[in-house]
Amino acid sequence: MEQKKDTKPSEKEEKLLNLIRELGFGQIVIYVADGQPVRAEEIRKSIKF
Repeated sequence: MEQKKDTKPSEKEEKLLNLIRELGFGQIVIYVADGQPVRAEEIRKSIKF
């Protein structure tokens, strides 16, 4: 995978970073298209017996 050097995160990447920082603890599923985050699903509940 080719990465660009010294580039600023896109608006979508910034939103993803903020979501991760606000979450603090948990699990997020991230959907990516064309190298950009498209959607994130935060896992709210997991029940272990």
